[in-house]
Amino acid sequence: MKKGTLKQILLITDGCSNTGEDPKAAAALAYEQGITINVIGILEDGKGNPGSLREVEEIALAGGGMSRIVYQESLAQTVQMVTRQAMTQTIQGFINKELEQILGAGQTVEDLDPVKRGEVMEVVEDMGETCSLEVLVLVDTSASMGDKLDTVKESLIDLSISMSARLGTSRFSISRFPARDQEVEKIFDWSPKLDAISEIFPKLVCGGITPTGPAIREAMYEFGKKRLSRSLLDDERRIEEA
Repeated sequence: MKKGTLKQILLITDGCSNTGEDPKAAAALAYEQGITINVIGILEDGKGNPGSLREVEEIALAGGGMSRIVYQESLAQTVQMVTRQAMTQTIQGFINKELEQILGAGQTVEDLDPVKRGEVMEVVEDMGETCSLEVLVLVDTSASMGDKLDTVKESLIDLSISMSARLGTSRFSISRFPARDQEVEKIFDWSPKLDAISEIFPKLVCGGITPTGPAIREAMYEFGKKRLSRSLLDDERRIEEA
């Protein structure tokens, strides 16, 4: 299997979206573009709105990713776990598709004998550690997230430490929604280093409604903008060399 770049949007929210397009439709569109949507829903004091919790699960399902419902104190650990488990899930999905071509329709890793299955899972783990990873963290900063943002900030620091220990290249971008004059605001541009991540924390302020669908769509476009910017830079270098 050829190693590529795994693309993830990690949505951190307490649900429910209340304006704009259906977030499930936006998540499905992103998944069609090769971007996995993982969603972490944050509970407060053991209370949870059934509608918002269901939305968290439905967005992740439409986006081909994972969902977790957590209390604030478990957020940091969950962010790391979901990011890594989603990598493994995506890679295993690729391998299952290749196995179907070799062994026949409906065949997956689970259908292999124990020895072969163990060998394949070793490959999956190795690729998860060495492949290139791009994660856009999409943070809900609507009014209801006010007392949860300090925990979100701590989780972002822990995620940066965890991902920097990988052998493969990790690149991050962070956006928040809503913003003052727009639905989404990019507050940390694509970078392999999150040493200065604490500098963005003053921008994580709460207020406003929850346009989750439009935020997911804009986050999806950020992957394309990154490739376009890189292409334009390469063109400029070739012109200068000429």
